[in-house]
Amino acid sequence: MKRLGLYVHFPFCKNKCAYCDFYSVVGHNNIDKYIDALMLQCEDYSASCEPYAVDTVFLGGGTPTIVPEKDMLQLIDCIYEHFHVTVDAEVTMEANPATVNLSQLKKYHKAGINRLSIGVQSACDAELRALSRIHTYGEFEKTYKQARKAGFDNINLDLMYGIPEQTLDSFKDTLEKIVALDPEHISLYNLKIEDSTPFGAIRDSLPLPDEDVEFEMYEYAIDYLTRHGYIQYEISNFAKPGYECKHNMKYWTCQEYLGLGTAAHSYFRNTRFSFIKDIDSFVSAIEDPDNSDVITDENYSISPAERVGEYIMLSLRLKSGINTAEFNRLFGMDFDAMYEDLLPAYVENGFMDKTAAGYAFTPKGMYVSNYILSSMLEFSSEIDKNIANGKDK
Repeated sequence: MKRLGLYVHFPFCKNKCAYCDFYSVVGHNNIDKYIDALMLQCEDYSASCEPYAVDTVFLGGGTPTIVPEKDMLQLIDCIYEHFHVTVDAEVTMEANPATVNLSQLKKYHKAGINRLSIGVQSACDAELRALSRIHTYGEFEKTYKQARKAGFDNINLDLMYGIPEQTLDSFKDTLEKIVALDPEHISLYNLKIEDSTPFGAIRDSLPLPDEDVEFEMYEYAIDYLTRHGYIQYEISNFAKPGYECKHNMKYWTCQEYLGLGTAAHSYFRNTRFSFIKDIDSFVSAIEDPDNSDVITDENYSISPAERVGEYIMLSLRLKSGINTAEFNRLFGMDFDAMYEDLLPAYVENGFMDKTAAGYAFTPKGMYVSNYILSSMLEFSSEIDKNIANGKDK
């Protein structure tokens, strides 16, 4: 059977973090109706997913752990009923430390959740307050210990750097405390200020570390985590051997995944589509098939040029980088020839390494990867245009 990842979005939060631009709402009163809509979606996609074995499930948000446990357990049962979830599937649930207890964790583990992803962000309470998180570091530690007691032996912890009031020393302290807990996986994200967020409105007055300090944090984290047994396998992700996130690897290796719920994205049967970012409209469209034409925000097939661009962008996010022989085999193009005007400069200036298989970002390159990838994709689009117009590069 073909393999498929399943993502389910829960757009509910007790409080909206000042930096977050993911779709979620605070204080929604009809969570039960939304769960009913998700179960209807499971039924709707059951037939089209019949040829697939679902080997990863990711329950994300928002905050899945504020959903009443009876509703969540019912949905988990529905997923197993309508999809061919493999016996060894990785099944992840995101959790906020202030919204889950030992009893819930035990029930979710028994129901099939075998990986927990906890958003801690920092070990400094002042930094957590600056981020408008609703938990303290002490509350996180309690949740972490409860997760272990509930039987979870695969836990990811989300951390951030470059956040308000953070210093290099406070960041080092966070890393030391987190590593001492011995999680299997650590995700480390650089704070991005998005215009649509509260932080976006006050970006000029935020007490942020400067870019040099941010890069020093990133470099230090790579070295520190590596010395403590965590392998960096992607720009923002570190894992003990064998604990890489299988679901996220589907995104980075261009494998198929189906997203259910409002604002969820999919790459399924060579088509990318996403559902509208409005809970009530989404629920109405699911309940009434006559409204099904308004349920998606986007829905399009991947063109050959887009496929090439996505492959390059996603492959270079991985520590292993891009395998040029595999790229040439898949697309009938010579990667070195395509980028002969760019690659030598990236290598010479320390942004990329020329590996035995191809090219990979250095830590310096990973830190500015968005800029480099944007330049590479713009450059390849110009090549495509010239080829289409019958011109030389």
